[in-house]
Amino acid sequence: MMSCYCGNETSFEECCEPFLNGEKKAGSAEVLMRSRYSAYVSKNAEYLNKTSTANVPEVVFTALDALVWLQLKVEHSSENEVTFCAYFKEGDSIEVMKEHSYFIEEQGRLKYDRGEMLEARIQRNEICPCGSGKKYKKCCGK
Repeated sequence: MMSCYCGNETSFEECCEPFLNGEKKAGSAEVLMRSRYSAYVSKNAEYLNKTSTANVPEVVFTALDALVWLQLKVEHSSENEVTFCAYFKEGDSIEVMKEHSYFIEEQGRLKYDRGEMLEARIQRNEICPCGSGKKYKKCCGK
């Protein structure tokens, strides 16, 4: 069994897909953020717009089509905030995006409100986000 895109050990079908399909609603900021990451991976623009206080412009989705999402690491979460790193591949390069996200409740549902981009880079000695199991410096960071 393959783990969910969001990094949880359960399958996508058991973990995030019920949120994306509207069968369940996220009960915490971290669960919503993880399901939104899975929506980016599966290119589910409808879910991203439904779970945000503002519509994501179509141009953003067009730009994101060039990305291959590799991994999500949640660094910290609280009731209405989540700090995470999302690793992605663009062309031959692996990059990391770090964000501190803010969530609010709107009409009984949690929604993504805004995010602050934080400085981040892949450390040479961390395990490569490509999934090889090798250190980044011996793999994609050459």
